[in-house]
Amino acid sequence: MAKPVEIRSKDHFDTVLRESRVVVAYFYSNGSIESKNIAPYYDELSKLISKPKATLVKINTEAQRPLAAEFAVTTPPTFILFRDGAIADKVKGANPHGLLSLIEKLSKDVESGGEGSIRAGSGGLAWRGADLPRGYTDISDVVDVRGLELLNADTDFSVRTLFSKSKPSALDKSPSTSDEKDWVESDTDEQLLLFVPFNSATKLHTLQLTSLPPMDNNDEDDDEETPMRPKTIKLFTNRPHNLGFDEADDINPTQTIEIGEADWNSNGTANLPLRFVRFQNISSLVIFVVDGDGDSDKVRLDRVRLIGESGEKREMGKLEKIGDEPGE
Repeated sequence: MAKPVEIRSKDHFDTVLRESRVVVAYFYSNGSIESKNIAPYYDELSKLISKPKATLVKINTEAQRPLAAEFAVTTPPTFILFRDGAIADKVKGANPHGLLSLIEKLSKDVESGGEGSIRAGSGGLAWRGADLPRGYTDISDVVDVRGLELLNADTDFSVRTLFSKSKPSALDKSPSTSDEKDWVESDTDEQLLLFVPFNSATKLHTLQLTSLPPMDNNDEDDDEETPMRPKTIKLFTNRPHNLGFDEADDINPTQTIEIGEADWNSNGTANLPLRFVRFQNISSLVIFVVDGDGDSDKVRLDRVRLIGESGEKREMGKLEKIGDEPGE
């Protein structure tokens, strides 16, 4: 059985994520006793799971600092399970029981041919913050996470977390003791520009945004630092790369959406219907957060979900019906 692959660079890891649908990454440190203690358990995992169904890798956090920073690994050892290039699960510390749980999840995915909870639209366990429109599915798995780009984001956050299949930590009832952040915030002002490339042509029906800023802050002096929810967003389709902020201000968007307070549900998710006839053959999407719903200098996003159709054709009659929807 092959040993885990030692990652040599960020490009090397991106290649592994691109070529393997399921990847387990072991982030370790040579100076960590816990890393040395847990290493034999990881070697046992490599004997249970075979390539090409899954790839196991090792990443030295000291030699590969950019990767450790990208995936917010601050306390090796840390194990991360990737599905389709996105983080699906994470275990921190020398925790054999947690690693065993990760092995069981991975084994189930492998046994099901890499499906199961990997594809959000296939009835798996992926978290969603709002119900699906009738007749449509979550197609967020079409996102090419390796091509994601987020402008004006705080460097403490990773853009890939926006498409994580897991439930946002802010919705957990028990307070988290981890300093790990599974959301993104803007940096110098409240604007964000998110470029989302797709693996295949897509029909988008609805955009779901989840934003869970802290709501119990009563200190007026901290108002500028407390992040807001997005208020105005502009969407641009079929762009070969991300826009600049000046360009996004000057050109006409495919659609502009104003999000009101009543649009956010109890999960902090806004279900935003799109003008479906304008989103019929989409290879990429740019989401421009123009402003937030308050006076802060920051906005926050926890999750992004894409709802629609991928790789399927609708009957002509239904297409005509959609085209006749009010407001089109």
